[in-house]
Amino acid sequence: MALQHLLVLLSGLGFGLSLIVAIGAQNAFVLRQGLLREHVLPVVLVCALSDIVLIVAGIAGAGAVFALAPVLITVVTYAGAAFLLGYAVFAARRAIRPSALAAGGPAVAKTLAATVATCLALTWLNPHVYLDTVVLLGSIANTHGDERWWFGAGAAIGSLVWFTALGFGARLLQPVFARPMAWRVLDGIIALVMAALAVSLVIRALTGA
Repeated sequence: MALQHLLVLLSGLGFGLSLIVAIGAQNAFVLRQGLLREHVLPVVLVCALSDIVLIVAGIAGAGAVFALAPVLITVVTYAGAAFLLGYAVFAARRAIRPSALAAGGPAVAKTLAATVATCLALTWLNPHVYLDTVVLLGSIANTHGDERWWFGAGAAIGSLVWFTALGFGARLLQPVFARPMAWRVLDGIIALVMAALAVSLVIRALTGA
């Protein structure tokens, strides 16, 4: 690998991490699944592979489609806001009702299909993923000309490393979450994050910000 390729790859890695290392709906979900040790590998793969697909689409020029058809972003925005609000309600119920907790976590585990479906919705119904990953990252990658795919490879590596660390590293916090109260606090925070994101999406759609 030439030094120039390595530098572009590292640039993509850093930029990709800057977009995903933040408190958000997707990261909150991955963290929770990691703490539960429930379907962690499928969740990590769904998030990472979704990011890779979006990165490739952005570099290939899909960002231009969203720029020409902003109505697509509007539709995803409202759908995403509705889903996030519903998820916030369920998280709030788990936080308010101690009976929904058992042995440091929910008494009833979700099926793999339900977990993957939720993860897909949190990923693909988030309009920011199109604006940040497809449009912004794709645009910056294309400034590197023929080396744009090295930039994309770096961003893809960043996504895979981050979600793997978040999902499987969450178990290090297991001693803290051995107490049901810790789960109530986490679910309360998740409910607030999801609700805040839903409201911000609606406001942005209405104001065109």
